[in-house]
Amino acid sequence: MIVCKAALGIVGFYPHNQSVSSNSFQTPFFSYLYMSPLEILLLYIAFRIKQYVCDFVLQTDWMALTKGKPGAEGYKALFSHTIYHGVATTVIALVFAPALWWLGLVDFIIHSIVDRTKGLITYRKGWSYDSRWFWWSFGLDQEAHNYTHLAYIVLIVMIAGGIEF
Repeated sequence: MIVCKAALGIVGFYPHNQSVSSNSFQTPFFSYLYMSPLEILLLYIAFRIKQYVCDFVLQTDWMALTKGKPGAEGYKALFSHTIYHGVATTVIALVFAPALWWLGLVDFIIHSIVDRTKGLITYRKGWSYDSRWFWWSFGLDQEAHNYTHLAYIVLIVMIAGGIEF
């Protein structure tokens, strides 16, 4: 049973003959007893859009090419990139589960570790765009981010009380 306030064009369904209990989960946009499959899909889409925008639209050539280099220059590029992920995850958490506002910090740390590891290996091995190893490492990097987002989604659904079918 969900009361979904108008936000971001999302409209939820709430049976008129039932009321929201006092122990329902509340966010600025939603009141939950459970999350519907549609809301979980919207949460998943939010993380996919976040990944695309932060990794491919906002990441500059300097960030992408420098974040795997050793030293301060590499870390500056890395953190300039991963701060976008942390901020975007914080926004998603605030919309779907404000109690998990700290997920942005967790995502900043995990995304930094994954990208730094991939960047250092790629840099040290000298893999470039014409190497299949580069693309294998790129694929592993993206899957690591996907599984991280899956863990966040599971946590958010658990906090919201589970799934309503």
